[in-house]
Amino acid sequence: MAAAYAELEERMRDRLGGRECLYVPSCRLGLYLALRHWCPPGGRVLMSPVNDDVIFFVVLAAGLRPVQAPLDPRDGSLDPAAVPDAVWSGLSAVLTTNLYGNPDPAPALRDRCDRLGIPLLEDAAHAIGSTVGGRPVGAWGDAAVFSLSKHTGAKTGGFLAVADPALRTGLAAERDRLLRPARLTGELAYLARPRAEAAARALRVTPAVHAALRALGRHERPGIRMPLRPGELARALGAAPALDPFHSWIRVDLHDYRLRPGAARLGRVRRRLAALDAVLDAHRAGTARLLASEYAGPPAGGAVQPLFRVPLLVEDRDAAVAALARRRIPAGYLYDPPLDAYAGETFTDPSPAPGPAAWFARHALPADPRRAAEVLAALRAAGIRPAASAPALGGTR
Repeated sequence: MAAAYAELEERMRDRLGGRECLYVPSCRLGLYLALRHWCPPGGRVLMSPVNDDVIFFVVLAAGLRPVQAPLDPRDGSLDPAAVPDAVWSGLSAVLTTNLYGNPDPAPALRDRCDRLGIPLLEDAAHAIGSTVGGRPVGAWGDAAVFSLSKHTGAKTGGFLAVADPALRTGLAAERDRLLRPARLTGELAYLARPRAEAAARALRVTPAVHAALRALGRHERPGIRMPLRPGELARALGAAPALDPFHSWIRVDLHDYRLRPGAARLGRVRRRLAALDAVLDAHRAGTARLLASEYAGPPAGGAVQPLFRVPLLVEDRDAAVAALARRRIPAGYLYDPPLDAYAGETFTDPSPAPGPAAWFARHALPADPRRAAEVLAALRAAGIRPAASAPALGGTR
């Protein structure tokens, strides 16, 4: 396995301009490692409120207090100018999101973190091919985490990239301590899953399967957000930092997130990673087409990023989702409501300027750029209107 890890790590290191990389079975486990290493227990971490709830629970599992940041309503990126000085002064770290591949303002965040003497951690799960300030996303922070379940479609694996190569040995030992043994049944299920999903799509039974799971109470996400279960969560917080008490939240959508990878998984990851450049080209071309449509926000300027999903801004998001569903186009990666509205002040510090994030979460429709023509045809045929103008930024960039 060491040789397989080394090959994958070398490929990712080349993409990041020489940054040391550590293979991990999932982005979420890599993030947990980073938070535990760089943040003191009880520390406060600035993060985006428009984010996967799994990431929120990883922050809690690391024994940290999430602090929700103001956002730019045009693309869901962090708006550092709208963070009050009183909030900055109490932080232990900043965690970026790079939502859908749109880069957060890493140069400005790096400068602010350096002045405060706190780490910048980059969640680059959606942004494996994006750049900002002339560098790849993931090359600005003290550490960055990447997912191989997104652009590559490997449905497993990720990387923890670090600025200081001397830290690799210790982080690898901690990763190995947290891993659970590989299981033959797990490997077989992993290999069978793509075929099963393709068969369900071909037979048009996917909606029926999800409906049956919901009726049986077995669906982990009956809505956009998973159930918070505040009583259980409060008890889990008493045991933090630790992964096991938070396992039922962190495993959602990826039960093998801390499973030691077998040869089958690593083989698929290797093949998918080798084909990444062609995938990024397809995402970039589709992104350009979607950003040229009436549903895109104001043009950002600069080179087009190979976005994982393009956040189109529509007036009635639910109607837009239904219009895509009628064409058998899934609309995943919705993050509504924002995390401060979802979790409440018991579990997080709310954003000092929540309006832009709430607006973005309500109107953003994450569209797969590889299906750009189909998406636009479905929205136009259904009479979906672009969203009205976004609210003003909370600060000045």
